[in-house]
Amino acid sequence: MVQVLDDNGTVDPWRRRARRTRKQMPLWQELPLLLIVAFCLAVLIRTFLLQAFFIPSGSMEDTLLVGDRVLVNKVVYDVRDPVRGEVVVFRGTDRWVAQEPTGPPPDFAGKIARTLGDLVGVSRPGEKDFIKRVIGVPGDRVRCCDEQGRVLVNDIPLDEPYVIRNSPLDVPPNPGECRSRRFDEVVVPPDQIFVMGDHRLVSQDARCQGPVPIDNVVGRAFMVVWPSQRWASLSVPATFAQLSRPAAAPAQPVEATPVGGVVLIVPMAGLMSVLARSGRSPRARRRRLHS
Repeated sequence: MVQVLDDNGTVDPWRRRARRTRKQMPLWQELPLLLIVAFCLAVLIRTFLLQAFFIPSGSMEDTLLVGDRVLVNKVVYDVRDPVRGEVVVFRGTDRWVAQEPTGPPPDFAGKIARTLGDLVGVSRPGEKDFIKRVIGVPGDRVRCCDEQGRVLVNDIPLDEPYVIRNSPLDVPPNPGECRSRRFDEVVVPPDQIFVMGDHRLVSQDARCQGPVPIDNVVGRAFMVVWPSQRWASLSVPATFAQLSRPAAAPAQPVEATPVGGVVLIVPMAGLMSVLARSGRSPRARRRRLHS
């Protein structure tokens, strides 16, 4: 061992004291500190950057199955608006009704556990957050159906291979219900999007619950992360590439038929955001989903 000597050839006492003060922290002190740091980082990431959502219903099958966990980018729509074909998580308006039963209220311990889980991303979602696919953006004209039973956006039919179980064509449209595949043309109002679930037979979406304000969008779901055998990215289907830019949306919103879907959110955490809002009012940070 090399020793540091002073001018008299003796060991420097300051160096000796410095070595004594650098003793390793005991595990019983270090472990709680590490847990606190990890918890704080998880809360920051969940709040500002990424969040995991638990899928509780089948309204997005077979793209998303019940029990899947998806990662949601909460920053992307701070710099741009949603694009057709993207899967988004959003807060439903007053017209949107959750599809999942709420269940009995939790006891005191359950409330504490749910609060902690919500902070770090392991809780179940609430009643007003949903996950759907964007079909129309502001100014788009959306209707169904053509002779082949396809949805049309700006009179261009969509070939949707991700729709495995579609709504029946022989059921007449009924306001407030999404049982029918057919619905009248909707002009998507300014600053709103028209969304639909991939499992049209059961999805409650914009067909019967109305379009969704862009300000209500939490973020874009971009990857299935659990279970591990279903790891996959959620890319934009090729059929949306044929659509041109929409015409300018009308000044007065046009009434549209609503949509519904319920998803459960397992919050993950968020980082510090330095991006300025693109002219939209701030979104609420604590949200839960429905599909």
